Amino acid sequence: MGQILHGTATTTHRIRKEIQASSSTLKDLALQYNINIKTVRKWKYRGSIEDLKCGKKKGQGSVLEGIAERIIIETRLKTMLPLDDLYIVLKPIISELSRSNLHRCLQRNNISRLSDLLPKEDEKKFKKFKNYEPGYLHIDTAEIKINKQKWYLFVAIDRATRFVYIEVYDNKRMLTAANFLKEVTKQYPFKITKILTDNGMEFCYNALIKEKKPKDKIHLFIAICDKHDIEHRTTLVKHPWTNGMVEAMNKKIKTNTTKKYHYDTIEDFKKHLYYYTINYNFNLKLKVLKFKTPIEKIIQYYKTKPKLFIKNPEDLIVGLNN
Repeated sequence: MGQILHGTATTTHRIRKEIQASSSTLKDLALQYNINIKTVRKWKYRGSIEDLKCGKKKGQGSVLEGIAERIIIETRLKTMLPLDDLYIVLKPIISELSRSNLHRCLQRNNISRLSDLLPKEDEKKFKKFKNYEPGYLHIDTAEIKINKQKWYLFVAIDRATRFVYIEVYDNKRMLTAANFLKEVTKQYPFKITKILTDNGMEFCYNALIKEKKPKDKIHLFIAICDKHDIEHRTTLVKHPWTNGMVEAMNKKIKTNTTKKYHYDTIEDFKKHLYYYTINYNFNLKLKVLKFKTPIEKIIQYYKTKPKLFIKNPEDLIVGLNN
């Protein structure tokens, strides 16, 4: 019967037997058969003369199948965990599991993208914002720390123009929110018609249980809204993503200030925040505004719909007076 050797074999079964039976040194055997000394050593101490299978051992880069594959599929569909979390959960159960073969298994079974597994009705939760004219503001707060002391950003952003107004306070009480709103009404050149906030106590009494809600007392923030004929709206309880525009702005502010720079005093932070806001409103061209700055978008609205405005927005432009 013929011998089956791998393509790069330099020994035959006969030579391998002779090497194993010989008492000569490895160096002498290598010279005798004109082969590498490492090859001599391999066959000298191997228990057989047959070639072993090449490649990785089972579980090293192997394809997951059978019970392991069914466990992965069921766990993915039941838990909807992302790849890394799924790997952590399943590794103690499936010893041959690796991040790469787990990913290939998910792709092979068309369950690698979590977005494809979500029910279609859930897509309604992430609709784009409805288009509004200038005057619909999103307002929210964000906590920051300067030298271990808590401070609060109060941020307002107009939905149509993305024009931002920011103030910093040492608290976020009801009176503070009301004072911030008074300043907001002075800063925007157009009539503010609607304001959207979450259900925080600084904005409304919605978070209180029915028995504790004041019956004959109007919230200060809402009182300011009523005074300026502004409709106050709030997000659904436990569903805050409808105010995501201002929350994204909060994150952007932190990324470009407190998460990047150190401030010795709150005055240093306020000064930097002022210049950051000026740059954002007057210099930064936003993709969502078709590469216009917020002030350019405001002026565009002013030229086409001047009735929306209570003053000329060009007065906001920072620079020398002509």
